[in-house]
Amino acid sequence: MRNVVWAVTGKVVTLLSMLLVGILVARYLGPEQYGLMNYVISVVALFGVFSTFGMNEIIIRELARRDLPRGVIMGTAFRLRLALAGVTVLAIVVYLLLSGEDRATCVMIFVYSSSLFFTCSEVIRHYFTSIVENKYVVLSEIFRTLVGAGVKVVLLLLHAPLWAFIVALAFDAFLLAGGYVMAYRQRVGPPRDWSFSWAFGRRLLATSFPVLISSAAVIVYQRIDQVMISHMLDNEQLGYFSTAASFVGLAAFIPSIMVQTVSPILVRCRKESEQRYRQMAQRAMNLTTWSTLLVSCVISLLSFYIIRYTYGTAYLAAVPAMHILAFKAVGLALTDTGGQLTIIENIHQVAFLRNLMSCVVCVVCNYFFLPRWGIEGSAWATIVTVMFTGGLANLFIPRYHHIFRMQMRAIFLGWKDLYKLKSYIP
Repeated sequence: MRNVVWAVTGKVVTLLSMLLVGILVARYLGPEQYGLMNYVISVVALFGVFSTFGMNEIIIRELARRDLPRGVIMGTAFRLRLALAGVTVLAIVVYLLLSGEDRATCVMIFVYSSSLFFTCSEVIRHYFTSIVENKYVVLSEIFRTLVGAGVKVVLLLLHAPLWAFIVALAFDAFLLAGGYVMAYRQRVGPPRDWSFSWAFGRRLLATSFPVLISSAAVIVYQRIDQVMISHMLDNEQLGYFSTAASFVGLAAFIPSIMVQTVSPILVRCRKESEQRYRQMAQRAMNLTTWSTLLVSCVISLLSFYIIRYTYGTAYLAAVPAMHILAFKAVGLALTDTGGQLTIIENIHQVAFLRNLMSCVVCVVCNYFFLPRWGIEGSAWATIVTVMFTGGLANLFIPRYHHIFRMQMRAIFLGWKDLYKLKSYIP
């Protein structure tokens, strides 16, 4: 619980700072340019999944198990991530040459893609997560957030063009990487003991490949809607949709933090007792689902006032979509928790089937809903997709039937654990 408090504190500071600066930037740029900025981010995110190769959860699991020296795991993972980032940037360049995008958009996408190299430092974050020491990660992220926010405020005062804000976003990744390295040097020491192992590298790639397919499908159904809105409608509508989606992070950070914090604990519990592990896993799912649902309800009910007094009247067209999108976080809570259990239980090899089905559901729903209902249709497509991913899809995979039962218990009975939360804190 102490680590949850640290993680929540850091996430709240980061979200609020980024949201505040994001609001200022959106008001300054206007819906059309703000939509273009989100299009740039979405394109890089779609390709960026290949730079991680689905390794994140696997690296945390290996570090928590401690079957290999820390230096071997981190050194191998870092060098693989660096090589994959280079390949991903080359793929983005090829896409830009074939896409027919205008020159200014191509330059902004290429500049922002440089941030993929800095994200390789996430292996340090995974180490602190594996030893349940979120304090050092949080301090690094707060440092990045505050300095990055200051840079964007300066750009606003200078009336900078859109491309300057794209450069600032890439600079954010550089700041975070620097913070992680500083934290590691202070807590552990310089990464001189990192080494590369071909044997572990091959095993890591082989183990991560099913997760890569799954993660790619997840990124597609989380980002493809923004790309489709840009092409099927226009960047102005994308600006409204992005505005509506921006507050979803306030609720979605709950499952993200809980899963990252509880994961190493569940790994150790499973080694000691299967029954204890099942109890802890159900409790974690219950708490994440219902705490997220309560926050989503508040955001949905207050959508008009949130948009009106933050982004301003120019963005009120985003309110109907925000009423709907607020509940996306509930599906993400079920998806994140269930997905992490498949990693811990080593049954993630077929998770890509669930996410591929969800990817198809997302594209099909957006294809039919967007022309008829605009961004509200895309919002409904998002809800259908995340709820399908978070629960119904597990019915089609026999190995995940027990996870589906846990998710159903979390939805209908998980509220009971909210009353018991106090008793879980020592």
